[in-house]
Amino acid sequence: MTFTRLAPACLPVETESLAVALLGCVLVRESDNGVAAGRIVETEAYLPGDPACHGYRGKSRRNATLFGPPHRAYVYQIYGTSFCFNLSSEPDGEGAGVLVRALEPLDGLDLMRTRREAATIRDLCRGPGRLCRALAIDRSFDGLDPLTDPELWLARTAGKRARVGRSRRIGVTKAARRRLRFYEAGNPYVSGPARLSPA
Repeated sequence: MTFTRLAPACLPVETESLAVALLGCVLVRESDNGVAAGRIVETEAYLPGDPACHGYRGKSRRNATLFGPPHRAYVYQIYGTSFCFNLSSEPDGEGAGVLVRALEPLDGLDLMRTRREAATIRDLCRGPGRLCRALAIDRSFDGLDPLTDPELWLARTAGKRARVGRSRRIGVTKAARRRLRFYEAGNPYVSGPARLSPA
């Protein structure tokens, strides 16, 4: 497949707006093993002053990317085994970001299956840890600019934008009721309980 890189001006800086704008964009991973790519179908916003955001307690070595320029890759590890891919948001110096929770696989499915050990197509990138494994994204990508980077980058929206749904975030205990999760309604590649993603 052929993808066209997203122009920097296409993405907003404000966190909630960015979370919605990323839906439908394509995340492309180029490596020596080939290209793997998927359409973003689910995101979560983590705002300035949000107790669930990694930047809530201030800047550290681990979360420094959240406080840098907007639209940088913030990659962190969970459970000691999986990684999560985010984009920083807000003006330089603010600690906020958008978590990419799920992709609809578009290209490099065999490569994704190898990395994910023969997962079904629906489950290849359905969840933040799964999509990072399928695209071979790890902590080494933290801080890169996916609008210019040659190995991990964002492409223009693929296909018609579906209706955007909204719910509370998944897997957080602080500010858990805030409706800051966004998804393409009716898309089978969205993660989480079905009751949180009504069509």
